[in-house]
Amino acid sequence: MMTPVAHSRDNPPVRDRLAATAKILWRPTGLPPRPSARNLAFDVGLALAAAIAMIWYGLVGPTEQDVVFVGGPAAAARPLSDDLTVSIGLAVIASVALALRRRYPLAVLTAVLAATVAAPVDAPRLTIVACVIAAYSAAAYSPYRVPTLAGGLLAVVLFSLTVDVAIPIVPAKYFPLLVLAPVIVAADGLRRWKLQADERSARLAELERDRTEAIRRAAQEERARIARELHDVVTHNVSVMVIQAGAARTVMATAPDQAAQALLAVESGGRAALAELRGVMGLLTGGGAAGLAPQPGLAPQPGLSSVPALVARLREAGLDVELAVRGAQRPMPAGIELAAYRVVQEALTNTVKHASGAPASVTIAYGAEVLGVDVSDTGRTAGAPTGSESAAAEPTGDGRGLVGLRERLAVYGGTLHAGRGQHGGYRTIASIPLDGS
Repeated sequence: MMTPVAHSRDNPPVRDRLAATAKILWRPTGLPPRPSARNLAFDVGLALAAAIAMIWYGLVGPTEQDVVFVGGPAAAARPLSDDLTVSIGLAVIASVALALRRRYPLAVLTAVLAATVAAPVDAPRLTIVACVIAAYSAAAYSPYRVPTLAGGLLAVVLFSLTVDVAIPIVPAKYFPLLVLAPVIVAADGLRRWKLQADERSARLAELERDRTEAIRRAAQEERARIARELHDVVTHNVSVMVIQAGAARTVMATAPDQAAQALLAVESGGRAALAELRGVMGLLTGGGAAGLAPQPGLAPQPGLSSVPALVARLREAGLDVELAVRGAQRPMPAGIELAAYRVVQEALTNTVKHASGAPASVTIAYGAEVLGVDVSDTGRTAGAPTGSESAAAEPTGDGRGLVGLRERLAVYGGTLHAGRGQHGGYRTIASIPLDGS
């Protein structure tokens, strides 16, 4: 009894190898053609013209004086016979199939070859025109290269085996037209192809320039965003820390308890700065933006709910600041809340740096369409420290904070106005459209 042979993966059966080879041969090398309506209209006209020409040739045919002798004698006059009728019918079918030569080029070539094989032996091979057009269309549009080449070779063999008198012969008066017309069409097509290639090259170069410019702008915007975040985070906390450290140094000899309290405020400000810096670095390393879920172990970006804690820290640092909230509080997009928080933070930081000892007020107004933030102070008080004791409170800013705030608010269509108040001091007013949020 014979044992069946087990085929391993290294030695697959012949059927599987043939299937794999056929799959490779039938693998497309490009996308299927998608002709436009204009292409389809042209192909329909071409199919009708080819069908009419073959019907005319089958019924009338050229006379002996009108033909160009190519490899054989001219065709004799033909009576309408059954074979000729079948040949004309097959030629019409093959010609009509040309209407789909762009959409289904390989199928059209197969149909034309089938009509050629089915034509009677003694009748003229009227499908030759359709076969030439179908072979060209398959070579130009079909994504299946191997079957297309096989179909072209089959067409050559079929018509090579046909005797000369069975192939339609071109009348002499049409011969110059049939020679010049393809040359003109080919030259025009080559010119159009060159123009299109030049246009594509120019368009690709322009797209590359636009992409490079977009990358450059994105890098600049990202650098500006990083600088804005770092400025907002560091400036506020460090300014408070410097003020508290200076106060601790001033009263260290006379009031140790007050100095210790000031140093505790310095420590608290340092911890707050580190926490916010971690948040900023988390945004940068995580590729996120304000409003996205924070990474594990990172605190979320501050918002309007963080304003009371900010005010409380500044009160502990000795700043007389009042907070007022108007309107119905409601959740808003995290980006808008962060922008409003940064406005309050920057304005109070400027008060600490430039108006040490001056009372300040913060007003947050929840409107139906606009979120308003108003921060003002009364200016430097008469009893504020002077000389070396107030070095930390001297105006040393470069305006980067306000520029960054305007850029941040502009993202949401907001505006910022900062300047001297009507009754002295400094006032910062921000307005952010809510757009139904």
